[in-house]
Amino acid sequence: METWISGTTGLLCLLGSPVGHSGSPAMYNFSFQKQKIDAAYVAFDVTKEQMPEALNAMRLFKMRGGNVTMPCKNVAATLMDELSPAAKIIGAVNVVVNDDGKLIGHITDGIGFVRNLQEHGIDIKGKHLVVLGAGGAATAIQVQAALDGAKQITIFNRQDEFYSRAESTAKKLAEAAPAVKVDVVQLENIDRLKAAIADADILVNATTVGMKPDDGFSLVDPSFLRADLVVAD
Repeated sequence: METWISGTTGLLCLLGSPVGHSGSPAMYNFSFQKQKIDAAYVAFDVTKEQMPEALNAMRLFKMRGGNVTMPCKNVAATLMDELSPAAKIIGAVNVVVNDDGKLIGHITDGIGFVRNLQEHGIDIKGKHLVVLGAGGAATAIQVQAALDGAKQITIFNRQDEFYSRAESTAKKLAEAAPAVKVDVVQLENIDRLKAAIADADILVNATTVGMKPDDGFSLVDPSFLRADLVVAD
């Protein structure tokens, strides 16, 4: 055992299955040592059915918290004592904070996206976002953008199983952030896509297009882009 483990070392973890491939333990433990934080991070292979026991163990062992990965994000949300506004809308968590036995669930994908924009001098407030995709990452971005004051969000997705998720997100945001205009449009509607991008401040590709094996493709005709358009992929 490493000499930096002591009787007071705090424990954090990753919950999900499979987790053997995860680089999170190496990343977090390296960071803890560099920052001289008395904590250790380990990965536990936990199924959805085992999550109630795993979270009770988090309380019992006074763990500081941890991360949740697939396939446990949705069930974890149902087991929290409290949810962040975004996690409540989305119904999933990827971060758990143990506040003296009270488990608070967060979803941080959207927070990270907005913070990255801020670090590049881009304020999302009052902006029109066009988001391509309706999967987990896309939904987190849409929700956080609405909560952080975006003016309008136009979601484009193919007419598949994720399209209904986009429609559900739009309905939830109509209640949670009524000042934000949210539209859901079929990605195949090229005229609507062109018009939306022409009016947008920020274009986000949150689909798998652009990743292998589709790394040579784009959903957007280059002629739709312009110099003052912020593009995130």
